[in-house]
Amino acid sequence: TMSKWSVSIKAEGDRPMKIEEIVALADAVAPLDGIASGIGAMSYGAQIVVEADSADEAVDVALPLFADAVVTAGAPQWPVTKAEVTGDEEDYFE
Repeated sequence: TMSKWSVSIKAEGDRPMKIEEIVALADAVAPLDGIASGIGAMSYGAQIVVEADSADEAVDVALPLFADAVVTAGAPQWPVTKAEVTGDEEDYFE
């Protein structure tokens, strides 16, 4: 059976994020039970909930959803620097 996993993803770039950009990202990840962060930081991130069989698979499921949310939000296309899974008392670092 599939489990729910909370996946935190961070992307880092070259300028501080504006409040409106993080608000837009928060709106874009809201359907995924998501929250966004990064106001004033040289990065942005989101924590989203996905269903998957394993922590590895949860990251594979979450990354494209995150990428879609970034496009929807109109945020800069910065490289993902961290993807971390929590769920079922297991921590996973890619």
